Amino acid sequence: MTQQSQQLSEDSRKEIFLALVDAQDHEMDVAQSRTMVVERFGVSESQVREIEREGLDRQWPPLG
Repeated sequence: MTQQSQQLSEDSRKEIFLALVDAQDHEMDVAQSRTMVVERFGVSESQVREIEREGLDRQWPPLG
C-alpha cells in the first residue's frame, strides 16, 4: 500500500470500497465506478485500485 493510501483511515478506505462495490452493483461498470469514487472522495485512481485490492483481500463488507 502506498503512503497516500495509508494516510486514509481504515474506516475511510472501507467507506470507499463500499461505495465502489455499491456502484458496480447498480449498473456501473468498473471504470465508471472508479471514476465516480475518485470524484466523490477526492482520491487518485491508483488509491482506488489499492483500496479495491485491499477490500477484496480482506473481504470487507459487503463481501464478508
